[in-house]
Amino acid sequence: QVLLSESGGGSVEAGGSLNITCIHSGTTYRTCSMAWFRQAPGKERERVATIDIDRDNSATYTDSVKGRFTISKEITRNTLNVLLRMDMLKPEDTATYYCAARRCSEVNFEYWGQGTQVIVSS
Repeated sequence: QVLLSESGGGSVEAGGSLNITCIHSGTTYRTCSMAWFRQAPGKERERVATIDIDRDNSATYTDSVKGRFTISKEITRNTLNVLLRMDMLKPEDTATYYCAARRCSEVNFEYWGQGTQVIVSS
């Protein structure tokens, strides 16, 4: 079972920072990758950042957020937490951000959180 819960979204002015967190509970040991996706109104969903759970220093980013966003993981006894630190935010970063998990036995991200909204004003 995979349960994902996001928190930490909000409103910020351009140039500001926000941290969003995803808590993965359930059978975390079968999850090999986690990612943050975002979807702005009228646009397609895009993957923002990905991190492998079973390897170190394995984060990847979409070009538009490189150097501004940082994904990290924190593994506890019962949960797997994935954080996305967003710095130097731009109005075009405004979107609903979703956490997703990929099981080791699967190719795609099949598990999703409910989303958290990020609004960046100019």
